[in-house]
Amino acid sequence: MTEERDWARYQDRLSRVTDYIYAHLDEELNFEQLADVACLSPWHWHRVYRGVFGETVTSTVRRLRLHRAAGQLANTDLPVAEVAKRASYPNVQSFTRVFKAQLGMAPAAYRAGGSHTKFEQKFSIGDEKLYDVAFKKSGDIRLAGIAHQGDYMEVGKAFETLLGLVYSQNRFQPGMQMAGMYFDDPDIVPVDKLRSMACLTVPESFEVTAPLQETRLTAGLYAILTHKGPYADMPKAYRWFFGDWLATSEKELADKPSFELYLNNPREVAPSELLTEIWMPLEGE
Repeated sequence: MTEERDWARYQDRLSRVTDYIYAHLDEELNFEQLADVACLSPWHWHRVYRGVFGETVTSTVRRLRLHRAAGQLANTDLPVAEVAKRASYPNVQSFTRVFKAQLGMAPAAYRAGGSHTKFEQKFSIGDEKLYDVAFKKSGDIRLAGIAHQGDYMEVGKAFETLLGLVYSQNRFQPGMQMAGMYFDDPDIVPVDKLRSMACLTVPESFEVTAPLQETRLTAGLYAILTHKGPYADMPKAYRWFFGDWLATSEKELADKPSFELYLNNPREVAPSELLTEIWMPLEGE
């Protein structure tokens, strides 16, 4: 099993392991447990997993736990010690060391001054340059995706399933980008009812087959906010963009969904270096 196309035989097993990791993120995971889920030997399973996803299982679990911890620091009042405990670190010191290495600042400093805090500032005319808002006329964008219902902070599970499926079938093509569609407002819709979709931009030649779903983003004018930092900071960016900025921009929202384009990969860069474009649909040309 040395060629990528052979990994397609393990598509269902990849999905089962992804589901298991997300469902047991608070537990101590080991290769034996995951091998049982995948019905493979520990060595064989890890070889397949790393070959498809480009990172070890240990790296995946650490990345997901830190992603969740960043969200808890940015969006809740949980004590740092409790956040560390939920991320499975034995003490605040070890959690702080790993968190600072990945996000560039200690947990308490991140809570007080991370990238999410700039969206707590009040907006005034002319500040759009400070927050890097641009305008773009876009053509139709074709997407293939996996639907997700539940906490937006857990949409990564759908992305893992999507990428595992496409890579295991050797169908990823240069130029494809990860995109996210978020259909509900988390401030008014219960968390378990939130609807989203993890997507890839795909050319017309790409055959969309189950469990993938095809959707299209229609051509039009968009305002684009480029956000740099952890995905956990996104809720405050949205509140600022669709609140303060829109209210003073003299622009009107178009009746179609907003979406996100991810300009780099969380497996390849630190959370503090993640670049995300939020596309807001506008009326007009």
